[in-house]
Order: sequence, then C-alpha cells, then structure tokens
Amino acid sequence: METLLNRYRNITVLLLVIFAQLILLAYQVKNDSDVRLIRVWAVTAVTPLARTIEGARGGTEGFLQNYVFLRDTHAENERMRTELGRLKLENQFLKTELATADRAKALQVFEQHSLSKMIAARVTATAAGASATAVFVDRGSTSGVEKGMGVLTPDGIVGKVLAAYPTASLVLLATDPSFAAGVVSQKNHVRGILKGVGHGTCRVDYVQNEEKVDSGEWFYTSGDDRIFPKGMPVGQVTAARPGNPFQEVSVDPAGLAGGVEEVLIVLQGVHQEIPDLKTASQAVYVGPPPPAGPNDSLPASAQDAPNTGTNSASALPTDADKIREHYKDVANAQNHKFGDNPPGSKPVDFNFQLKPGDKSAAAAKSNTTARPATAPPASAVKPAAPPAPKPDNQ
Repeated sequence: METLLNRYRNITVLLLVIFAQLILLAYQVKNDSDVRLIRVWAVTAVTPLARTIEGARGGTEGFLQNYVFLRDTHAENERMRTELGRLKLENQFLKTELATADRAKALQVFEQHSLSKMIAARVTATAAGASATAVFVDRGSTSGVEKGMGVLTPDGIVGKVLAAYPTASLVLLATDPSFAAGVVSQKNHVRGILKGVGHGTCRVDYVQNEEKVDSGEWFYTSGDDRIFPKGMPVGQVTAARPGNPFQEVSVDPAGLAGGVEEVLIVLQGVHQEIPDLKTASQAVYVGPPPPAGPNDSLPASAQDAPNTGTNSASALPTDADKIREHYKDVANAQNHKFGDNPPGSKPVDFNFQLKPGDKSAAAAKSNTTARPATAPPASAVKPAAPPAPKPDNQ
C-alpha cells in the first residue's frame, strides 16, 4: 500500500489539491437561485441515498407492525366476537324479561280492577297435536283451578280449562273448532255463539241476516255460557256478509294476538256491563235566519199572533202554514167563515180554484174582518149639554 502511494504520490496530491479547489469554488460560487454550488452538489448526491434508506426503513416498520406487532390480532378479534355475541344474548334476555314484567304488571292491574276473582298463570308447554290449539299452564287443582273455567288476558278471552291436574292445567284455545262461547256485539247488541275455525280466527254463528253487524265492531262475552263473565272483550269483526241461513261473521280474537305467555284463570266470575261505544260528538253550526224583505208574506200564524214586542217577521213559514193560508183564502172567496156556519149552509169547496183577484179580495176581506172596532178619538166626542132648569112656579 505504501509502495502504491509512493509511486502515485504526485498524482494523488494533485487530485487532492484539485478537489479542494473545486470545493472552495463551489462554496464561493452561487447559482441563479442564490444557492451555493456546494449545497446543490451535496443535496443531489445525498438524496438518492436518503431515499433508499427511507424506503428500507418504511418497509421494515410496516413489516414489524403488520406481522410482528399484530401477531395476536386474530385471537383478539375472536374474543371480541364472542363477547359481542354474549352481549347480544344478554340484551335479548333483558328485553324479554322487561316484556314479561310489563305483561305481569298489566295482568296484576287488570286483576285488581276486575270484580271477578282470578289467578295468574304462565304458559309452560304446547299440547301435542297437528292443530296445536291447546296449551299447558302452571296452575292446577291445588290452586283452585277446575275444568270449564275461563282463561283470558287483559286484551281478550283465550280459551277454557279442558282438564285440571294437581300442578298444571290444559287450556283449550278459542281458535279450536270445539270451542264455543256466548258473545254480544257492542254497537248493535247482536247475540251469537263464538266458535273457533282452527287457523287463528273465529266466527260468530247464529246471527240472523236481518241483524246488523258492522266491520270493525267489537264483540264481548254475554255470560250466557256460564264460563266467562259478561263484559269481557272477545275480538273485532273482520268481515260480515249474508249467508244461508245465517250471517258469516269473522272475528279476530284479541286475546290470542301476538301469542300467549301469561294468562288469567277466572275462579269466580262477576258479570259487568258492556262498555258503551264512545262516538265523537261534533257541534253543528246553525246560521241565523235570512232577513225578511218588504215583499215577503208572513204566515197566517204570524199575522194572527199578537204583537208581543218581538220580531214575528223572522219566523219562517212552514208547509202547514201555507196550506192553512190557502184554505183560508178559499173560504173567504166563498164567503165561508170557519166555526160560524148556521145549519143548512153550504160547506166550503176546497177544490175551488182561486184567481189572482179573488185571492187579493179574500185577503183584504180577511184583514177587514179580523180588524177590531176602535173607539172614536176623545176630541170627536162632544160633551152632552146639561139639563135645563125647571121654572119656579112660586
């Protein structure tokens, strides 16, 4: 190495001197942008190297973040998914419990306000069968439940107890074809027998075609079946059309809408009145009568009525007043006076055709006859002269 430096010493020194001179020139000389050449050369030389180093650093950092530092992300995602599913189940459970509490509170309030003695029960199972129109409840004979008792909710009737066991009871739903209950409509008070159809609806039998049943009308229990007390809601009419020999009335049972979970069993029923149908009463505006014109004719009742200080011209003539006035004109035209006819006089002819002149003359004669005689004024009456004194014979 020393031999090589000794051999090329002069050239090496020359190159170093030239390089130092270039560096000094670059430091002193500036370009058009007033930037020293040494700075331009340094930036131009360092930029590719800095870009390469920065790319290598960014790639290394991304690799570390995406693969090394996040090596447990998959397990964390699985844990969060499990936690989210658990929270969803817990939320649904709390919603169900809240709905159950609301229904239980509604049952308690209905039981407190009802005069009938009831006991609350919960549906525990559905009876096996193709129709599935019977359910089991958790109240039996030990709680006082007997066969034939009515089962309902605050919304409407549900069914009746088909069999009572010591700790449970079998309830026949109102949609079963073998179910029957006496009902009466709220608006028109039409009586009938509620029977199940088997697919979620009921019908009311033995309703005459002459009786009126409106769509949307409510039916209530009538108490004739000795199962449900009178006045319990049953359902709303969905369709009513004439049939042979009775009407075909379809009813949507309100007590079975939305499923059955909590029910009330009627241990001792007390009849209640069917609630009255509330109709919105609206005020009817009646305008004032039109003012009477100068050419408007008054009815006979207004002409004959005495002057009491009120405006009798505002009274409207009726058809009876017009007929009475016509008969009166006919009688006046024939010189006939009602109520003052001697025996053998000719009766009035009501088919007599009045002429315009006869009508005006009859009206004038009627006014003249009806006008009472008035006394002459006091100024026209002369006082009587006093008697002349008798002569004195003495």
